[in-house]
Amino acid sequence: MRDQSFSDDFRTQFDLLMRLRRDVRRFRTDPVDEAVLTRCLDTFRLAPSVGLSEPWRVIRVESKAARAAALENYQTANAEALTGYSGDRARQYSQLKLSGMQEAPVQLAVFCDDATAKGHGLGAGTMPEMRRYSVVSAITLFWLALRTEGLGLGWVSILDPDRLCRDLRTPEDWRLIGYFCIGWPQEVSDMPELETAGWEARDRHLTVETR
Repeated sequence: MRDQSFSDDFRTQFDLLMRLRRDVRRFRTDPVDEAVLTRCLDTFRLAPSVGLSEPWRVIRVESKAARAAALENYQTANAEALTGYSGDRARQYSQLKLSGMQEAPVQLAVFCDDATAKGHGLGAGTMPEMRRYSVVSAITLFWLALRTEGLGLGWVSILDPDRLCRDLRTPEDWRLIGYFCIGWPQEVSDMPELETAGWEARDRHLTVETR
């Protein structure tokens, strides 16, 4: 295939896509079409992975028991996280909506198989964490694909990963990368919700150091 450059219009649209990618916490409860979800999940297969190991493992969390366990896990971890703040910051934290787990129609737990034999260890000998970075790369493509369909994704990181692995009965060598809520966002914005809420301001410039 010849080198392919893209038009100014495409680059403008791609920039808009990245700006609208946003971490979503507020979802409508409308169902997600299975064909659309499958199309987005297929982007995992396009992602780069160290040694072509493709170490991502995806569990769709659907049963009432599994969702209840994940939600309780989050609620426990969130309550504990609140104790780490005080004063105005604690009050602000308590008012943040940090999960869409009670509304999102689709929920996925994505893991890295640290023991995968695929790829024969290439590129992971000195940096085994590259397998996990590969999973994150795949998630990023999936996230962007969802946005092109009008869907949103929320990454829930306030969880006890070991407890979630036990609740989902995953193999011992799987490590949780993220728990994801997926659905139709209540609204679309190019500004992070945490910035809108005044929790933190986003850097306007990237600092690049030279050695």
